[in-house]
Amino acid sequence: MAFHPSLALVKSLPVCLIVIQQCLILNLLHTIFCNVSTQCPWEEVSGYDENLNTIRTYQVCNVFEPSQNNWLLTTFIDRRGAQRIYVEIRFTVRDCSSIPNVPGSCKETFNLYYYENDAVIATKGTVFWMEAPYLKVDTIAADESFSQVDFGGRLMKVNTEVRSFGPLSKNGFYLAFQDYGACMSLLSVRVFYKKCPSVVQNFAVFPETMTGAESTSLVIARGTCIANSEEVDVPIKLYCNGDGEWMVPIGSCTCKAGFEPDNGNVCRACPPGTFKSTQGPSLCLQCPPNSRSTSEAATICVCRNGYYRGDGDQPDKPCTSVPSSPRNVISIVNETSVILEWHAPRETGGRDDVVYNIVCKKCQANRRSCSHCDDNVEFVPRQLGLTETRVFISNLLAHTVYSFEIQAVNGVSNKSPYPAQHVSIDITTNQAAPSIVPIMHQISSTMNSFTLSWPQPEQPNGIILDYELRYYEKDHAEINSTILRSQTNTARVEALRPGTVYVVQVRARTVAGFGKYSSKMCFQTLTDATEKLPLIAGSAAAGVVFIVSLIAISIVCSRKRAYSKEAVYSDKLQHYTTGRGSPGMKIYIDPFTYEDPNEAVREFAKEIDVSTVKIEEVIGAGEFGEVYKGRLKLPGKREIYVAIKTLKAGYVEKQRRDFLSEASIMGQFDHPNIIRLEGVVTKSRPVMIVTEFMENGALDSFLRQNDGQFTVIQLVGMMRGISAGMKYLSEMNYVHRDLAARNILVNSNLVCKVSDFGLSRYLQDDTSDPSYTSSLGGKIPVRWTAPEAIAYRKFTSASDVWSYGIVMWEVMSFGERPYWDMSNQDVINAIEQDYRLPPPMDCPSALHQLMLDCWQKDRNVRPRFTDIVSTLDKMIRNPASLKAVANIPAPLLDRSIPDVNTFSSVEDWLAAIKMSQYRDNFLNSGFTSLQLVVQMTSEDLLRIGVTLAGHQKKILTNIQSMRVQMSQSSTPMA
Repeated sequence: MAFHPSLALVKSLPVCLIVIQQCLILNLLHTIFCNVSTQCPWEEVSGYDENLNTIRTYQVCNVFEPSQNNWLLTTFIDRRGAQRIYVEIRFTVRDCSSIPNVPGSCKETFNLYYYENDAVIATKGTVFWMEAPYLKVDTIAADESFSQVDFGGRLMKVNTEVRSFGPLSKNGFYLAFQDYGACMSLLSVRVFYKKCPSVVQNFAVFPETMTGAESTSLVIARGTCIANSEEVDVPIKLYCNGDGEWMVPIGSCTCKAGFEPDNGNVCRACPPGTFKSTQGPSLCLQCPPNSRSTSEAATICVCRNGYYRGDGDQPDKPCTSVPSSPRNVISIVNETSVILEWHAPRETGGRDDVVYNIVCKKCQANRRSCSHCDDNVEFVPRQLGLTETRVFISNLLAHTVYSFEIQAVNGVSNKSPYPAQHVSIDITTNQAAPSIVPIMHQISSTMNSFTLSWPQPEQPNGIILDYELRYYEKDHAEINSTILRSQTNTARVEALRPGTVYVVQVRARTVAGFGKYSSKMCFQTLTDATEKLPLIAGSAAAGVVFIVSLIAISIVCSRKRAYSKEAVYSDKLQHYTTGRGSPGMKIYIDPFTYEDPNEAVREFAKEIDVSTVKIEEVIGAGEFGEVYKGRLKLPGKREIYVAIKTLKAGYVEKQRRDFLSEASIMGQFDHPNIIRLEGVVTKSRPVMIVTEFMENGALDSFLRQNDGQFTVIQLVGMMRGISAGMKYLSEMNYVHRDLAARNILVNSNLVCKVSDFGLSRYLQDDTSDPSYTSSLGGKIPVRWTAPEAIAYRKFTSASDVWSYGIVMWEVMSFGERPYWDMSNQDVINAIEQDYRLPPPMDCPSALHQLMLDCWQKDRNVRPRFTDIVSTLDKMIRNPASLKAVANIPAPLLDRSIPDVNTFSSVEDWLAAIKMSQYRDNFLNSGFTSLQLVVQMTSEDLLRIGVTLAGHQKKILTNIQSMRVQMSQSSTPMA
């Protein structure tokens, strides 16, 4: 065919594999195949581009010959990890209609193919392209074609088309161009792939990332935080789209504390004098007043000497100092009470949280010796943390010198090594009337009289001259009262009506006059039937009369009245003992005696609809599963907090029976000092036991957390509640077997309740609790168990009494572990040798004697729980009986006072006596050696911030012990 002049301008075909704008020129290897002859119709010729630059092109124009199939093949092209390849083709095409006498086989299009392979397999001497399985990319058509040749130098119309293909997985590929009857030329071929460039965004570095196999693919790129930055959200990533553009940022990094963002993607260290306390986009701040930073990248500015930052102060707040002392103290004495008023300090230290503490001391008349005030002195509104500049102090002794120290403290006073600034004032109280009589009790009763007795007022404030009783019939008005005088603290009230309830009050008189009347109590005379019973000591009838007396004592007047603390408590305890032990009382039934234990659950435990139970949070783990805090809303009742024990999944039937047996036991009890069962959930999963919620948790941990913060009378009240619950259980013939402080729960009102009735632990040997040890095939809590129960498995109410004595010891020692670090076998051996626990520090001798009574080796001579409740009631009614403190012996096994020779530092000593919370108080105040510590006084303890009376006593007792030990030893102290 004739060569068309427009295709006479040819140049070699440039083929390039490029990345966006970067082009690599490759040599094009072409192989020519012709169906008819050995001459390839594709020709490499020279020509001109649109700028009249000489170029080399490949052309073909065999339009006059039919069945054209002309191929052009590139060299092998390395794909360089790209999954999708783009091909840009620049070409010209002659319009078939402009060629004279052209046959119908003339075309104006050509085909683009590719073949993928891992290595070079085509050379100039091969015919590889004839046999290779090419994949067609597209048929390429010209947007514009030319119709005739302009010999004046004007260019033909150039077309540019871009096609892409993929995904590719092998090392490289070939491109092939097929002409099947067109008159055309290839001007250039550009081969490229796309990728997203390396970028820093959101303070994270993202690497160069290839685009995906499809034009719509999104490729995830993980980011790495730049230097001095940290992740905010993970994972940190960007998406690379098919056009090589980053999009959809997820997560970010931000500058660390001590570094600030600079120029968008650099974290610069804060210069000296500035700080940044938190991670984030914020900038460095200037150090607040009275602080400084001397190095780069400061996260906080250090306070200057004499200035401090409070525990709750933010790093951007100024450092502050302690306040000056209060000013202008005024005292107003009224008999045995005093009002103190003062002005605020001139300097508050730059803070607005100044409060005041009152230190009370009782002094001798010459003021040379003072001691801390008794615990019964009352401060209104309080003694510590006063926000007002006024306090009312009462319950002082008459004709006594007191010294009051008013301390001004703020949020940084505990940081200062110097004592709190204070001002002192001395006052002397006046004569005062006696305090209120706490309670009355009935000694005997007849049809026409009863005999009453009462303790002396806790503060007689002088010699009691006599007592005045006021009484009247409960159904009559108080104006009809009758007055009776008594020289002693007993009185027989006569000329009364049979079977009638009388309201009685009593008050004491000194030379200062009458005190206030006691709270109203009700007593009843006997009826004709009860009068006939002989009052013979030790007889059965006497027991009946005693019960009737208790019932008479326990009648509660409905009129609202103000009680003293002891009177309120005694009034409640009388109410709780009503009717216990009476004939026809319910007896405990062992659920394991049922042929079908599920029947016991149905009989004694109420089924609860699971929809009424809302689980909120995990508070512990039990033997069978987790224990939760939640809420219970039964129809027609208010919503209450509850504890929810659950049975973990995968249980067997025996575990389910053992789990629900506790509910079968608990459901039989109804007493204010026994944990209350609300019900069970057995018809859905998980299986639950729902009980009342006890806010303060187990007694042992509660006492340890509040070491020294309760008075003796409060502790006795706790013990009394436990003994009342155990009395109820013993009267129901139930033996607990595991009475210990860990199994006593405490609510927000400090009411103690006996819990943990799961007896299955005694049937298993796989428990890991170190409180239990194996004996005769079962697990026994040795430190709490009576010797006969350890040796012979003889569990009775008497063995529970032994355990109760240990609980008393735990209470008085604020949760100390019984027998300290002795092994279980050492405990057994020591008890056999008649060793008994010594009294805890500051334990009243009467309480320790009751403990020793509970630890009698012969179980028949131990007190019953009825006796224990009665004994504790007497102590509560007569608090003076608790004044005498038991002497602490020092036998070989006594661990209550540590050996001073075992300590090398103040820190070790404080840790041994469980007072480590005051470590910084001691060291910051200069008490850095034991030689200095043994010289400390109660005033020193107050000065360094030990304000709790219980903690002061504990530390001073151990200091006294150190003095004695050091005086008996020549070993120098650290």
